[in-house]
Amino acid sequence: MSMFQTGLSGLSVARSALMTTAHNTANVYTAGYSRQTALVSSNGGTTTGAGFIGNGARVTTVQRSYDSYLTAQLNGAEAAGAALASYGSQINRIDSLLADKTAGLTPLMQSFFASVQGVANTPADPAARQQLISAAQTLANKFRSTDQYLTDLNSSVNDQIEGSTGQINTYATQIASLNQQISQLSAMAGGQPPNDLTDQRDQLVSELGKIVEVKVLEQDSGQYNVFIGNGQTLVLGDRAAKLQAVSSAADPTRKAVALVGLTGTVSELKDNVLTGGSLGGLLAFRAETLTSAQNAIGRLAMALGSEFNDQHKLGVDLNGVLGTDFFSQAVPGVFSNARNAGDMVLGASVSDTSQLTTSDYSVQVKDVAGTLTYSVTRLSDKQSMGDFTTFPASFDGVSLSVASGAAQAGDSFLVQPTRTGARDMDVLVHDTAKVAAASPLVTGKAVGNKGTGALSPAVVDAGYLATPLAATVTLAYDATANTLSGFPATSAVTVTLADGTSTNYPAGTAVPYTAGASIRFDGIEVKLTGAPAQGDTFTIGKNAGGVSDGNNALLLGALQRKTAMDGGTSTFNGAFAKLVSEVGNRAMEIRVASTTQESVTGQIRASRDSISGVNQDEETANLLMYQQMYQANAKVIQTASTMFDAILGIRG
Repeated sequence: MSMFQTGLSGLSVARSALMTTAHNTANVYTAGYSRQTALVSSNGGTTTGAGFIGNGARVTTVQRSYDSYLTAQLNGAEAAGAALASYGSQINRIDSLLADKTAGLTPLMQSFFASVQGVANTPADPAARQQLISAAQTLANKFRSTDQYLTDLNSSVNDQIEGSTGQINTYATQIASLNQQISQLSAMAGGQPPNDLTDQRDQLVSELGKIVEVKVLEQDSGQYNVFIGNGQTLVLGDRAAKLQAVSSAADPTRKAVALVGLTGTVSELKDNVLTGGSLGGLLAFRAETLTSAQNAIGRLAMALGSEFNDQHKLGVDLNGVLGTDFFSQAVPGVFSNARNAGDMVLGASVSDTSQLTTSDYSVQVKDVAGTLTYSVTRLSDKQSMGDFTTFPASFDGVSLSVASGAAQAGDSFLVQPTRTGARDMDVLVHDTAKVAAASPLVTGKAVGNKGTGALSPAVVDAGYLATPLAATVTLAYDATANTLSGFPATSAVTVTLADGTSTNYPAGTAVPYTAGASIRFDGIEVKLTGAPAQGDTFTIGKNAGGVSDGNNALLLGALQRKTAMDGGTSTFNGAFAKLVSEVGNRAMEIRVASTTQESVTGQIRASRDSISGVNQDEETANLLMYQQMYQANAKVIQTASTMFDAILGIRG
């Protein structure tokens, strides 16, 4: 090779290096761009008697500065960060809703029970009774508005899931298209990689990972295969699958993500399959926080309404009539899976509100040795609630029954005991005269009694509603036998002493007297204290009017302190405070985790950019270096030309 050609090869190398450096400088702010470098190698030498004489240089390829390990780490970190950000933005809305100290449920429950106490203090005051009804309506409205807010939040999540699937499909299609272009252009260029298209594809994968976590495998041809979830294929070479937002087969109120495979098969994916990215954060938020929060609000409404109704029905109103339900009550929801082969319709009812949890339940139908078995699982902790072969079936305060039809093995049902509890809460009593503030019974003693015996106000339980008092009961004291007689002839009597010892006495027998002991019969409980004299009598009769009686209102007010939830361990305020604490703590955990993840992501990005990023100072130095290289090679050509001219001159 001549000196001219050697110089020309150097010019070509310098020009390629200058163009590559200029390209880097021009793309310093291009998202996803990786710095490129012209790789130079020697052209080898020509053998001569004096040894090998070099033939210049050539550019073998233009290589991008890229670390697949750091890129994969960064994509994973960004996916985790996007999931936490998505989760955090949603849970903060619930946290703000529940923690409202001025217009939240806690102050309204306190106001409601304060109005109940007001009726107990002045049971004949119509204004106090109206205040109770108004406070109850305000509380019920708050329960319904809270439920509506959470329902709207669920609808918003559904909308975002639909939007996310559309974005995923767009990115998947673009990645598949770039796969095809990269493969074709690489083949046309003799295997040289089209760096800019490769960067664009990596950037699309990065953007896709911010929506849902992906795993990428590179084929020998340079094409990417992209997978989501548990290995479901999203992109295979130049072919892209699609995602759809569909109504969940188990719960039609929720959108689920379905994968339309490369063969056209539609498969609904479980929520916990898709992790990472904003979509994964949304699905995790709905499963871990939104559902349980809405169930918890519904459970609180159902427990409060049930306890208040039960006690209200044990009182009498101003007309002397036993009370009715004060609040309306929700019915547990049961959804049949859309894929069920059988036509069974399951019904559900609440048997004990104190045992209700905030979880939904799955019922799976199985064929066990020829017998259909119904396996119930609590979804919050995946705990089995037992296998049933007959109905009714009871668990956690819920009772299931068959409304109609028959099931087949493989069928499934979703039971939501408390989901609509807050939505369906309303006040049923609007007439102040129908507030059952009085006890259904009045107690007294004869005017001529000589002893100091006194009969307490009567307290009744649900048993009284089954056998209400038919006539006034007159109890007589026999000092000789120290007994009380006069109980209804068909009523057994139970006496409970202060130490908790109970004794049952058959109907028609006299009962030994112990001062302060509890005396129960037919759902009625009274206490006789003091020292009655021989022949003293005490009466238990129906309350005909109850105008100035607030004994039942006192018992209604006492419900505020009753441990009527969480298996008899929490009050209404306690159960709500627990919910507020759980949501608040979870929101704090997400904020802390998000901050930490941002720091981790920043460190990984800095490491990646130290390899792939364009450094302007470095590129400026390269420009000067390659410019000098270009000038030096031009000088080589000029020297060769001078030498050639000199040779021609000698010959002339």
